[in-house]
Amino acid sequence: MASPSSKRNSSSSPHDSHKPPLHDVPPSAWLLALELRAFWEFGALLPSWPLLARAPRGDGHAVMVFPGLSANDATTVPLRHYLQSLGYSPWGWDQGFNFGPRAGVLEEAKDNLIRTFEATGRKVSLIGWSLGGVYARELAKELPHMVRGVITLGSPFAGSHKATNAWRIYELTSGRSVERESENYDLPAAPPVPTTSIYSRTDGVVAWQASIQAPSASNPKTENIEVLASHIGLGVNPSAWWAVADRLAQAEGQWRPFPREDKGRLHGLVYPDPARA
Repeated sequence: MASPSSKRNSSSSPHDSHKPPLHDVPPSAWLLALELRAFWEFGALLPSWPLLARAPRGDGHAVMVFPGLSANDATTVPLRHYLQSLGYSPWGWDQGFNFGPRAGVLEEAKDNLIRTFEATGRKVSLIGWSLGGVYARELAKELPHMVRGVITLGSPFAGSHKATNAWRIYELTSGRSVERESENYDLPAAPPVPTTSIYSRTDGVVAWQASIQAPSASNPKTENIEVLASHIGLGVNPSAWWAVADRLAQAEGQWRPFPREDKGRLHGLVYPDPARA
């Protein structure tokens, strides 16, 4: 599930040595059944558009978007079109369906990142949905000088393979043991760039605890943003889109935490407090 570059403890510091055990309980069957609400989330984009269009404008920098497990670039088209409307230069991963880190997959993603960085002369933002977020984090660990920031959507970087309802699909499609691969890398360690994890406590595929970025002394520019969404709907959820737009719009080198309550009580209700019990 990870890049060959970020071996275990590659991004950790002495302050991060006492780590909590990885979450290993998947979402309930009830939450999994609720994934069908993703169709409603997609439908909510139209009435939400007038508000979404008022999100902070982009500065034209490139944004690479990684799809989730068994998905392809078609699933990220709505999000990429939205980012383009805000003034960014978004693009997909251009490798067809994401069936795991098969031979050459991560190498091609790395080459695409390098080519884009060299062609534009600017750092690239990385967005990853589910497994795609794991790719984004690992690329940022390997090439931090080329990455402006990382945003993940329901990505299982802080849980064991048992913390998702999709690990068997992963092993079937990739032909790899997710447990054996994960042992070689420190997936919970944050990349040394601004890193945002967008997640939902009602995610029916990935346990929300597996998407929580723990505080890190080595990188204080990490955060968790909770939204009300399904796992399948995270990439088309209006509140997730607004959070993505807000994070991308930050000027390089001027990162600040997501203003969950700064814009009024309603904003605070749409984005629950991640630190609550």
